[in-house]
Amino acid sequence: MNEIKCDIFIPVRLENSRLPKKHLQPLIGKPALQHLVERLTLCQEIRKIVVCCTTDSTDDELIDFLQKKEITFFRGNKKDILQRFLDAAKKFDTDIIIDVEGDKIYTDPNYVDNIANLLKTHDVDFIIGNDSQIKFNPSNHFIHGIIPAGFKKNALEKICRSKNTNDTATGYREFFIKSKSIKSEFLVINTDDFLNKIRLTLDYPEDLQLAEKIFESIGARFSKDELINLFKKNSELISITKKINREWELNYEKNKTDLTLD
Repeated sequence: MNEIKCDIFIPVRLENSRLPKKHLQPLIGKPALQHLVERLTLCQEIRKIVVCCTTDSTDDELIDFLQKKEITFFRGNKKDILQRFLDAAKKFDTDIIIDVEGDKIYTDPNYVDNIANLLKTHDVDFIIGNDSQIKFNPSNHFIHGIIPAGFKKNALEKICRSKNTNDTATGYREFFIKSKSIKSEFLVINTDDFLNKIRLTLDYPEDLQLAEKIFESIGARFSKDELINLFKKNSELISITKKINREWELNYEKNKTDLTLD
């Protein structure tokens, strides 16, 4: 039986108006993206980690960094992330893609392995945690930013054939959820009201300020439980990004891709 090849794809681009070059912002001595890649090396179900950046010249500095650190990368379509993923999957002969967005520097390797294993062993095309981007702070919300998404290459091919847009830069995971031909599942995560208040990503200067405090407090190889305990013992950390959470949600809805499918 052929081995199922499961790879992590990290979509990134340096062009960002809210926090320029956010992936290269330093955190306790290393660029944020390097911390993320090193966290993901702890995954057991993964064959390869690929940073999926764009062919735009604004990413040349990023390419220099990746080459220096000998991190595998792929350059593809700037606006169509789904097509970028598909082109990368074809190049690396990937069967299952675990999608870890480049600003999700808190992604938990255990959830990566969980989703990868489920996709390898179950009749499902797409899996996401219930920290889904569809709505910020829904009733079943966990911590936004620590659970990735995963999907099979054949499901990605279906979406790329049926989508009516070449701009999938924002909200592209919703194509899988809304498609009637894709079998989607949500991870069931125990939650509580306290966790609903936490949004962990790297998109605004305030997010970087929070990240600096977290990494300085518990280092870079923290577990999910260590992260939760830090917030419960230092609830004032939530206030650092509280004022921008609504702005983040509105910006997401404003820039979300047209989800029309054939």
